[in-house]
Amino acid sequence: MSKNPSVDVHSRPVEATADLERVVGLEFTRATEAAALSAYKWMGKGDKESADFAACDAIRGLFDTVSVSGLVTIGEGIKDDAPGIFKGERLGNWSNGSVRMAIALDPIDGTTIVSKGLQGAIAVMAAATCADGEDPNSLLADIPSFYMNKISFGPRVKQGPGRVRLDNSVQDNIEIIALKLGKRVQDLTVVILDRPRHERLIHDVRRSGAAIRLISDGDIAGAIAPSLPGSGVDIYMGTGGSPEAVLAAAGIKCLGGDILAQMWPRDDAERKTLRENGVTDADLNRVYTADDLARGNRIIFAATGISDSALLKGIRYEGTHAITTSILMRAKYHTVRYIKTCHNMDMKTIRLHSDASEHSL
Repeated sequence: MSKNPSVDVHSRPVEATADLERVVGLEFTRATEAAALSAYKWMGKGDKESADFAACDAIRGLFDTVSVSGLVTIGEGIKDDAPGIFKGERLGNWSNGSVRMAIALDPIDGTTIVSKGLQGAIAVMAAATCADGEDPNSLLADIPSFYMNKISFGPRVKQGPGRVRLDNSVQDNIEIIALKLGKRVQDLTVVILDRPRHERLIHDVRRSGAAIRLISDGDIAGAIAPSLPGSGVDIYMGTGGSPEAVLAAAGIKCLGGDILAQMWPRDDAERKTLRENGVTDADLNRVYTADDLARGNRIIFAATGISDSALLKGIRYEGTHAITTSILMRAKYHTVRYIKTCHNMDMKTIRLHSDASEHSL
């Protein structure tokens, strides 16, 4: 095989020789692992703010050493004025030539779950790689409403005749999904957040004959579960946080499923505020899909279980080792990796941003 001596392969730009999401993907898993382990120290201790701060500090600390130029376009913490990583914050060391990415994250999806020691909490991040000159704010949608009305489902439901719609009746959507999955309605499982606002939805689902799995929190894991083989979940329905809808959409895109979501103002005051900020009736009526919420296919999604959920097992301790279970997914090839990691807690340290030093757990 002949070689051209005038071509220096070492001089090629990284974009030509490497898949950028593959290069940095494992760093996102390490970040969610660090967040989960840090949060786990606060399981059942009734202090969700300390748990949230610990997870945020660990994520920031890890990314201080990672060659990424990450702009947080969707952060967390706004809902309850808790500590958080907020929109506009930079993650990564922003070194020359580092990968430019839009980042969405929730260091703990389920802070109340952690504070009460319940099941369903995960640490989660998603990122979209920016092309040259591309605005990172255009990749992961920043929805201005506090909540969105959502329904999510897997790849088999997305394909073929019959359409799931947000303006369908609950009965119609459930029957369409049952037909596409080749199941009886009574064999379907629907995940719904256990909230007073869902009283009518719960009634309608039960009247249809489908089973319900109520969750106290963990909106992201619940919305992704129908797209995940073996989760035991067929549908996610209900209203939940708008940032969580975008994070879920990133994961769902990696699995080939879909989510339908529409802004859901809580009251007239929020509706008025949205309109004052330029949101039109057309915007309020728009139904977003996964492709609208997480644009393009250069998306990665990483999550680590803190406590057991429909998506991931929680942290287990065996002697001096902590065992974490994570998922790392890429939209480009619909690659899904489960990563089981054994951390020797006699030697394990986590770098914290707050003092730029390593700490044992």
